[in-house]
Amino acid sequence: MSKLKQAPEVNAGSMADIAFLLLIFFLVTASIETDVGLNRILPRESTDPYVEIKARNLLEIGINAKNQLMVEGDILPLEELRTKVVSFIDNGGLQTDDKDFCGYCKGERLAHLSEHPDQAIISITTSRESDYAYYVSVQNEIIGAYNLLRNRESSRLYGIAYETLVQNYGEDIGPTEKMAIKGKIEGIRTMFPQKIIEPEVIHQ
Repeated sequence: MSKLKQAPEVNAGSMADIAFLLLIFFLVTASIETDVGLNRILPRESTDPYVEIKARNLLEIGINAKNQLMVEGDILPLEELRTKVVSFIDNGGLQTDDKDFCGYCKGERLAHLSEHPDQAIISITTSRESDYAYYVSVQNEIIGAYNLLRNRESSRLYGIAYETLVQNYGEDIGPTEKMAIKGKIEGIRTMFPQKIIEPEVIHQ
């Protein structure tokens, strides 16, 4: 008499529970990387093939492969960059009878620096070997210079700092108040528009 052997059955009843627990485990322990970088608004499309820029209205900043900061061809410590940028933007170098004379500028009105904040352009060139963290530090100093000037004019005109206006705009407020703040922010940005270009990467 032959005996039939039956294959043992695997109890799969708890497999779904194990899979669910593993899914929870990976969801809890996994880290999701967030995008980091610098916020920039791309320039509007222009049909002008060539834009002439006066030399005095262009501040050239470079970062070489040794992470040395070069401003107008001279090495400059990073901690002095903000003051340098403020002097350039806020110079207001046009004559008082010029229609574009900057009445709110408080610079020294030197002949070799920018004519008006709206004409002031900052050019940043970097080496491929430049450290990214140092590049971000340079950007922070430049943005800090703009914020310093914007805070000054916003405090003078509205009695409140520009950065506080931006912060208040992001809060949960009524549409009328939001529109009023938006108008003030845009007005200050028009007085000191950020004009930063990065023409090309240099090889050193």
